Amino acid sequence: MPEQADAAAALQGIARIEATAKGRSGWYIGYLWLFAAWQLVVVPAVLLWRGPTGVVVSTLANALVVVGLSVFATRQPVVPRGYGGRHLKVIGAWTVTYLLVLAGGLTVFTGSVAFAAVAALACAAPPAAAAWREARTA
Repeated sequence: MPEQADAAAALQGIARIEATAKGRSGWYIGYLWLFAAWQLVVVPAVLLWRGPTGVVVSTLANALVVVGLSVFATRQPVVPRGYGGRHLKVIGAWTVTYLLVLAGGLTVFTGSVAFAAVAALACAAPPAAAAWREARTA
């Protein structure tokens, strides 16, 4: 009988650790929403703000946000299970979308406000969809 009690206590301890870890991994949802929101700002800036000032300001602002989000992510005590693979898929989908948007916006749709608005939404879609999915499973 003592073995059963020990096993039950061990399982309860594991369940408590899992619950704590799951509760503390919600930061990733916020990270994804911030990244999605940032796309609504940076994509129109890159596509519509011409000249060297626009390039410098949007590049520096983008670098600052990416570094800030990266520092935020590395300082979190809990990383959700499967985080690496899911995050690579999100960033991969965003990268493909962003490159297509830049190619179209800087060649075919130069200066188009409508294209910049749709492009911003398209670039925000991968992290927003991932944040929504993560929130539903949390």
